[in-house]
Amino acid sequence: MKANIKVHKTSNQAELEQVFAIRRKVFVDEQNCPPELEWEFEDESTHFLAKFDDEPAGAARWRKTVNGYKLERFAVLKKFRGFGIGQALVKAVLADLPVAADYVYLHAQVQAVALYEKFLFEKIGEEFEEAGIKHYKMVLNTSPDRA
Repeated sequence: MKANIKVHKTSNQAELEQVFAIRRKVFVDEQNCPPELEWEFEDESTHFLAKFDDEPAGAARWRKTVNGYKLERFAVLKKFRGFGIGQALVKAVLADLPVAADYVYLHAQVQAVALYEKFLFEKIGEEFEEAGIKHYKMVLNTSPDRA
């Protein structure tokens, strides 16, 4: 039987606690990100929760910045990796952006670059370090003449 992956936008406090627990486990516990860097811009962000067979499995968010629309905090719990939850999160977040979102970007951890490339994101600039982890800035290519 195929697993059921569902992703939805949430502002429900109980679900936000699940989102934050997933991020804490992935970023703070696994990747040793400083907690003070993990918990910023929460109130101005639009949050998403992914469930795998009704069990909380992943999280993400987007927010409007002075530069455009930034996709952030994509996290999938270790036991759920490799099942397509990351892709489902990216699809849901992109589908939720306003029509006017003409500049969409993210800071991708090096190991996640290939995931974002599947959704037409392109690396811009050199590799950099953020919260002790190597990243690339990636921008969504919305050009109609993209090959």
